[in-house]
Order: sequence, then C-alpha cells, then structure tokens
Amino acid sequence: MGIVQTIDLEKTYQDNGVPVHALRGINLTIEKGEFTVIAGPSGSGKTTLLNLIGALDKPTKGRVLLEDTDISGLKRDALGELRLHKIGFVFQAYNLIPVLSAMENIEFTMMLSGIAEKERHRRVREVMQELGIEALAGKRPNEMSGGQQQRVAVARAIVNNPTLVLADEPTANLDTDTGAELLNLMETMNREHNITFIFSSHDPQVIERARRLLILKDGMIAEERS
Repeated sequence: MGIVQTIDLEKTYQDNGVPVHALRGINLTIEKGEFTVIAGPSGSGKTTLLNLIGALDKPTKGRVLLEDTDISGLKRDALGELRLHKIGFVFQAYNLIPVLSAMENIEFTMMLSGIAEKERHRRVREVMQELGIEALAGKRPNEMSGGQQQRVAVARAIVNNPTLVLADEPTANLDTDTGAELLNLMETMNREHNITFIFSSHDPQVIERARRLLILKDGMIAEERS
C-alpha cells in the first residue's frame, strides 16, 4: 500500500439544485517519493482530487487513506492536525501572510506545531539556504517577485518534513523561465530528500517533468503514463 490511496472516490456538488459530478469513482495509489502530475482540461476534477487528498474537502462517497489512516471520516480538529504535520501545500496564489517576513512565513506552520524557536530558526535557515533564498529572509511578500514568493511558499511547504507536498497549478502565475527554476527546485527536493509531490496542472512544462502522469476527463482517470 502506498502513502496515499483513494478508493472509489466520488465528489458531487450541487449547482442550483443540479448535481455536478466532479469525481466519479477514482481508484489511485501514490507511492513514497513519486513526482506525479494530475492533468486534464478545466473542469476535469484535478483540483477537486487534490483537495480531497489534502483533506481540504470531504468526499461524497469513497475513502482517502494517508499512510493507512482513513482521513475521509476524521473530525475537524484531527484534520487540522493532519494538514499541519503531514501535508505541505503550494498554491497558485502563493497564499503568504502579507504582514510577515519570508522567514516568519516559512516558520509559521512550525510555530503552530509548537516547535521551539531555536529549532524553528535552524530549520528555516537550512531550507532557505537550500532553496537559495537567504537574502529574502527579512522581506515581506509585497517586496518580492512572484517567483520569489513561490520559492518561499515551497520552503514553507517542505520545512515541516511533510509526508507529501500538494502543488495546485504552482507555475500558473510565473513566466516560463521562473516556472522552470521552480520545477528544478522541486525536482531536487524530490530526488535528494525523497519528498513526494503531487501536482495539479495543465502547464506543458509541468506535465513534461512528470514521472507519472494521470489525465482526468469528466471526473475519471482517462489515461495514465509513466
């Protein structure tokens, strides 16, 4: 069994009383250390699938297992703990806290986890050095470029040593060269630290980096390539 498993996963939304089937019976296993991209046209269900794996939403039917724990039935507090300790998120819109510096943004999840200040600072310095963003330590988001903000977001996602990192359209707001640099960083993290990455993207340069590609269509896995 992999670190993530989805079993007969379904998600149905109501749109003015009309059911919209976002996902229809997804069965999927993700192994430790994968670099997987979920692709497909707009409305195919890729972000919905990522949100269910990341415990940001609950399935209508079926189950999501993370390291053998069924997360689909967990209570709100337990889900919060799970997201804090097990899952790192990288979003299209960066989602950095505007009033905090880069260093404070990166250490924020560790602060919530109750990790001591000295250890937090050690880990933040380590990850910032590895991602080449030490010079940004004291800068706030509005003083950084989009690429710099996304690097800080990646640092925040990996600093707490999560089981997996979920990246939803991480290159969407970046130019081609900056997007390529970001993907190089994530590939290095994956290769050197065996961090598991799952992407949702329709960006060709993300798709071509995939070591495993899942193509969704109408809420189902239409194709899989290695």
